Amino acid sequence: MVNTRADAAASFLPQAGSPPIDWVVSEGLVDYQQAVTAMEARAARIAAGEARECIWLLEHPPLYTAGTSARESDLVARERFPVYASGRGGQYTYHGPGQRVAYVMLDLNRRTPDLRRYVSALEAWLIGTLARFNIRGERREDRVGVWVRRPDKGPSVEDKIAAIGIRVRRWVSFHGVSLNVEPDLDHFTGIVPCGITEHGVTSLVDLGYPVTMPEVDAVMRAQCEEIFGATLSVQAN
Repeated sequence: MVNTRADAAASFLPQAGSPPIDWVVSEGLVDYQQAVTAMEARAARIAAGEARECIWLLEHPPLYTAGTSARESDLVARERFPVYASGRGGQYTYHGPGQRVAYVMLDLNRRTPDLRRYVSALEAWLIGTLARFNIRGERREDRVGVWVRRPDKGPSVEDKIAAIGIRVRRWVSFHGVSLNVEPDLDHFTGIVPCGITEHGVTSLVDLGYPVTMPEVDAVMRAQCEEIFGATLSVQAN
């Protein structure tokens, strides 16, 4: 079923006078545990009023993460890649090279402290990004993430192209989204992605759009600013 939430409700602009969001892009592969430690520390500083909001773009080495609703039976190949317990919502997911992960650390008190609206805003960000590459991403009422129809595979076939998994503490968000640009899609077979067996996984390149990560980053930033507000480039540590 197509999600009927209005895109207009996805606008998540901050209060007037709020500082820009730090926009950070890390080169190379970033260790997962180090990233989570840094992300949680930054979220705590934002909550304390000691740091600006931040969106951090990166790639991880191949790994699986288990969200708070993960089922042990959905970990199909336990020894294939490292597995990390994650505080985000959701089930098992894969991260790896060719996938753009965006850790989103926003103070929802500066916008609207409403988790449904926040998730809708994240979906709108991803859908707007895909639209710039002439890909129609869609919401679903019964599953989080962004989906694309695959008429080349069958009239009712659809694949997941982007995942969303969040956590909020003191109304500051962390974790975030992942968009499949050119990951090894075979790596997803070691899990049941997000607990869903009846649908597949795809990427921009798999759909026939050979874009680069910097091209995706530029579009993601432009779409982000429409929904979440102005950003400021900051060097990764």
